[in-house]
Amino acid sequence: MKLTIERAALLKALTHVQSVVERRNTIPILSNVMLTAQKGRLGLAATDMDLTIIEQVDATASKTGSTTAPAHTMYEIARKLPDGAQVEIETGTDGSLTLRAGRSRFTLQCLPVGDFPQMNDGDLPHKFQMSATDLKAIIDRTRFAISTEETRYYLNGIYVHAAKAEGVDVLRGVATDGHRLARVELPLPAGAADMPGVIVPRKTVSELRKLIDETDNPIDIELSETKIRFALGSVTLTSKLIDGTFPDYERVIPSGNDKMMEVRCAEFSAAVDRVATISTEKSRAIKLSLGKNALTLSATSPDAGSATEEIEVGYGGVPIEIGFNSRYLLDITSQISGADARFLMADAGSPTIVRDAADESALYVLMPMRV
Repeated sequence: MKLTIERAALLKALTHVQSVVERRNTIPILSNVMLTAQKGRLGLAATDMDLTIIEQVDATASKTGSTTAPAHTMYEIARKLPDGAQVEIETGTDGSLTLRAGRSRFTLQCLPVGDFPQMNDGDLPHKFQMSATDLKAIIDRTRFAISTEETRYYLNGIYVHAAKAEGVDVLRGVATDGHRLARVELPLPAGAADMPGVIVPRKTVSELRKLIDETDNPIDIELSETKIRFALGSVTLTSKLIDGTFPDYERVIPSGNDKMMEVRCAEFSAAVDRVATISTEKSRAIKLSLGKNALTLSATSPDAGSATEEIEVGYGGVPIEIGFNSRYLLDITSQISGADARFLMADAGSPTIVRDAADESALYVLMPMRV
């Protein structure tokens, strides 16, 4: 193969594909990106056997063909080449790949194309479209609650499924790590009514989120019970789904929380952050003491001392004291786009519901802790 490509186009594509490639691989071919030169374009593909990314970019190919080259090395080369450089890529008879740009020349050792895994996507019967904004909202408002505990692998992703909310068909995204839960609802896209509930893995969510930032166009989604594919213009991301059963999250969402506090979100977040400075242990625990229209946040540490701060809130119920992990509180309040957050509490030992006062589409559940 022999082709010429602009450095910016090559770098952008390599940024996407090398991100999927794991840094440490026991199988050498999985460290490589497959390059396919065709008339007028260059195709790049990379996989970790669970997640595959394929991208097409404009290029001038004088000789078609395929090879595989080390993904991270190629990315670093492209990154360090000067802006505007024209990059010539050519394979040699000895199985090597040569990159030339200006006076720079690099020769890389390649592996046979035949060794590169072929991902068999199978049939993906459920097809629908989502706007980039909607897909971004589902990811951003839930992914902070994805569990990182590998033993509970079925919590290591976002559970996406069709549901009904007050008689209306919605698409729901849910994530939980057992300490907090995030649930987001959007109008159900046309074609998604019969989709199975699927758990999209954490790494797929992360790679997809990076790609969404680069498009304003609708995203085509196809899925089966085991795989999901996202098509974003010239980039296609195909992933295995987590083979497990997501827990019945509805049981965790309390219905009898009758103590409601409304608070300015930015003011509350800043106060939590300040008071938590004194809390040295890993949990960063802080106590919320709630009285009529006033909230006192406090933290104590045997080593560092204590801190308190009082803020005005909207609350008319009986006094209540409840403890939380401050980091979890900040994670949730950072997702609230409106000015006010609404807390619905029952008692010091029961889960608390947090909502955006201006947007009912998202709901968060936070387990309290003993302080």
